[in-house]
Order: sequence, then C-alpha cells, then structure tokens
Amino acid sequence: MSDLAELVGNYLEIWNEADPQARERKIAEVWAENCSYTDPLAAVQGRAGVAAVISGAREQFPGYEFKLISAVDSHHDIARFTWELVPAGGGDSLVIGFDVAVVDADGRIRDVYGFLDKVPSAA
Repeated sequence: MSDLAELVGNYLEIWNEADPQARERKIAEVWAENCSYTDPLAAVQGRAGVAAVISGAREQFPGYEFKLISAVDSHHDIARFTWELVPAGGGDSLVIGFDVAVVDADGRIRDVYGFLDKVPSAA
C-alpha cells in the first residue's frame, strides 16, 4: 500500500469496525507485526495491543465514529492528520485528535503517535 492517504483511510476504518474479528483481520493487513501505538492514554506494542486500545475506545464511546477532518499531509514514510470522534448520526465532536503515522518498508503502519486536542470535560 503506497498511498498514505489511502492507508490513513484504512486506519480510521479499523477504528470504526464494530466486529472484533473483522477488526483483527484488518489490523493484520494494515499494521506491521512489530507496530506500536502511543497517545496520552495508551502506549502499546504489537497488533494485539493496538486491537485492545481500539476495542477499549469503542466500548467507551458506543455510537460514535472516527472521521478524518484534515487533509493527510505526508512525506517520505510519515503521515499526519487530524480526526474527530462524533456521534454516528451526526453532531458535534466529542474528541479531536492529531496523529502521526510512520510506515514500514512494506507499506504497513509501524508506529502511530497520537495527540488529543479536545477531550470531554470530567463530570
């Protein structure tokens, strides 16, 4: 997979995939075996770690979906993009984040570094 914008689209599809088995298959296709994911709330290694973080987010925010809200800016094997977490039926964003993805020589995601620009306030 050489197009980083397409890869980012696939990355967000994984976050939105409701079926855990389908999600794991897609993770195996899109993420490198020795991958990592790091954001303010998590730091995991490997595909199983990535699957656990995504499952946790889906459980915490049922009925929400991740959407790309910026162009994918890329150079070499690095892409950056901004996303939002919104109600599936539409509405205001609950979370806005900025991710940087690093791709390996096979065109799979090796590392993602995430930043949270907007988070829900504590009740």
